[in-house]
Amino acid sequence: MSQGRKAAERLAGKTIFITGASAGIGQATALEYLEASNGNVKLILAARRLDKLQEIEAQILKDYPKAQVFIGTLDVTETDTIQPFIDNLPQDFKDIDILINNAGKALGSDTVGSIDTKDIAGMMDTNVLGLINVTQAVLPIFKAKNAGDIVNLGSVAGREAYPTGAIYCATKHAVRAFTQSLRKELVNTNIRVIEVAPGNVQTEFSLVRYKGDSDRASKVYQGTEPLYADDIADLIVYSTSRKQNTVIADVLVFASNQASPYHIYRQE
Repeated sequence: MSQGRKAAERLAGKTIFITGASAGIGQATALEYLEASNGNVKLILAARRLDKLQEIEAQILKDYPKAQVFIGTLDVTETDTIQPFIDNLPQDFKDIDILINNAGKALGSDTVGSIDTKDIAGMMDTNVLGLINVTQAVLPIFKAKNAGDIVNLGSVAGREAYPTGAIYCATKHAVRAFTQSLRKELVNTNIRVIEVAPGNVQTEFSLVRYKGDSDRASKVYQGTEPLYADDIADLIVYSTSRKQNTVIADVLVFASNQASPYHIYRQE
């Protein structure tokens, strides 16, 4: 039996909850699950931008007419809305099997002492508190059936800090520590905990970081061939479609011209 067919069988009927699903890695992951399962999964797509989710849903239903998709507005920084979001899912979507904690952001590129306090709060609330609170809301579902996959989106910035990224790096180090602790807490269960830590990925991430400055954002990727959202989506789907006895616990992935956060070979 081919690897693709095995993956499709293991994913068949799974309910997958993706945060930050309106663009970038979140959107690509939703599409990758559909392709890998031949459309035989249920998708819960959550993000702040409902209009973007509606566009994605329309495209999915065009390409996969039998797909089951639920979209909903969720800002993971609004802690009081997370549990109600889970509780109010339609009955057919309540039994979540895979959680993809993808919502995250970087804001600004300033040195310590000149970082906007709103940027500090925005990154901490989204990347750390949001991820933790979503996990806490979904974990009882997994514990009740002793099954489930939790995928946390980390970063190379969670392995090696770099100048002008103190807060973002701190948040991704926190994600790594939380993920490792959670994995050890759940080691005697059938719940798998996975961290996927990308390097330089070309998405709207840099545009958000530089607050709409497209020239500055584009320079991040200038002279390189970075990773793309579908590269990371492929790894996420691969990791969650392994046999139950296999945990792809920790994935660090670079583009071929990158060796660390600030060691990137750029062509002249």
